Formats: sequence, C-alpha cells, structure tokens
Amino acid sequence: MAEPKRVTVPYRVPYADTDQMQVVYYANYLTFFERGRNELLRASGYTYRELEAAGSALPVLEAHVNYFAPAHYDDLLDIMAWFGGFRGVRLKICCEIRCGNELLAEGYTVHAHVDIRTMRPKRPAAALLAAAGSLGAENAGPT
Repeated sequence: MAEPKRVTVPYRVPYADTDQMQVVYYANYLTFFERGRNELLRASGYTYRELEAAGSALPVLEAHVNYFAPAHYDDLLDIMAWFGGFRGVRLKICCEIRCGNELLAEGYTVHAHVDIRTMRPKRPAAALLAAAGSLGAENAGPT
C-alpha cells in the first residue's frame, strides 16, 4: 500500500494561542488540526470550498489528542496531517504537532461525509475518495 499523502504546515505561535504562562491552550491543538486538514485537502486537489460547492460537508464525529509536551509563545510548530482513509462515509484525518524534532501532540479527527442541506450521510464523491487515496477500496488507515 502506498504511503499516505502528508502535508506539513509551519505555524508560529502567537500570544492569542497561549494562556497566562505563555503555554498553548490545550483546545487550540484542535484548531491546529483544522489548519492541517484544510491544507491536506488543498494539497490533494480537493478543497473545502469545492466540497461545499458539490453539496457536501464534513462535520466532526470524533476528536482525539495525546499531549506529550507543551508548545509556547513564539515556538515555530510543524503541523503534519495525512488521510487515515475512508470507511463508508467516515473520513479519518491524522495529525502530529512538532516543534523541531520534538513531538508535542498527536491525534486524529473523524468526519462524516454528509449532504450539506439535510446533514444526512451520503456516499463520498469519487474526486474526494481519490484525493484521500481511498478510491476503489474501503481503507481504515492507521489508528
């Protein structure tokens, strides 16, 4: 099986992302995951804008983060994201947050592919499956 497409997004931590101790607030890691997810879709040739124009959305069903070390004000982070694959209408996107070589956090989000008008699950378009590297196979990807 081919290695999943990965993107790395550099991000310098502003004061707005930190608490009084200049440590990145824990919930902001999910915002970092969102940055990675957006750029992953863009790099794969299928943006959120195109997804929505096709009448679909990807609401979050599940989010999981393991924290290993804190990020601080002015740290230069690397936000890495890759497709964990489709299973039915569920898309898993995996992420890592690093500062230099140090792994600060890792996790994933699971999204449902739904009709944007009804919010009911619907089969993903071939273009999205191809972007995620799942065309022709139901792929659970890494867990």
